[in-house]
Amino acid sequence: MKKSVTTALDVLVIQNEDTWNQCNWIVPLSKALEGLTAEQAAWVPYLGGLSIWQLVNHMYYYNQLILERLQGQTPSEPAAESNAATFGEPGDPSNHAGWSMLMRRTSALAEQLRDHLTALQESKLEEPYKDSEENWAQTLARWVLHDAYHAGQIVLLRRQQGCWSIVF
Repeated sequence: MKKSVTTALDVLVIQNEDTWNQCNWIVPLSKALEGLTAEQAAWVPYLGGLSIWQLVNHMYYYNQLILERLQGQTPSEPAAESNAATFGEPGDPSNHAGWSMLMRRTSALAEQLRDHLTALQESKLEEPYKDSEENWAQTLARWVLHDAYHAGQIVLLRRQQGCWSIVF
């Protein structure tokens, strides 16, 4: 029996699935965000830091940028003034509709990214990313790690609040 070869694209797809919705070695974002209320999402640690809402805003900004660039589109949003600006405000604990909308948009974006990534041609990975010295493979590898990092932060914030009870 012939062994199949795992390509770089296969690895990126596996990592993306694990980061967003597969419960394997790390807590995926879908589980990290599951059941969160607007109040919990807007909570900021006593000694300072970011809220979960801000982390989701930040990931959404960069994920939307990656998707649009993968699609060959010009980004629909103007470039952020700084990385810090992508986090936005901590969120309004009473804005349940706003939090729900962000969750719906984030889930839909994750699906679009997954679909686009799984349909990507392996040759795309060697193409230059924007005007940088990086190629798509390097950019996508860092993007997946970025989302996994923030998923871990979300779990930590939930633990600090006492609202993390998910067991794998």
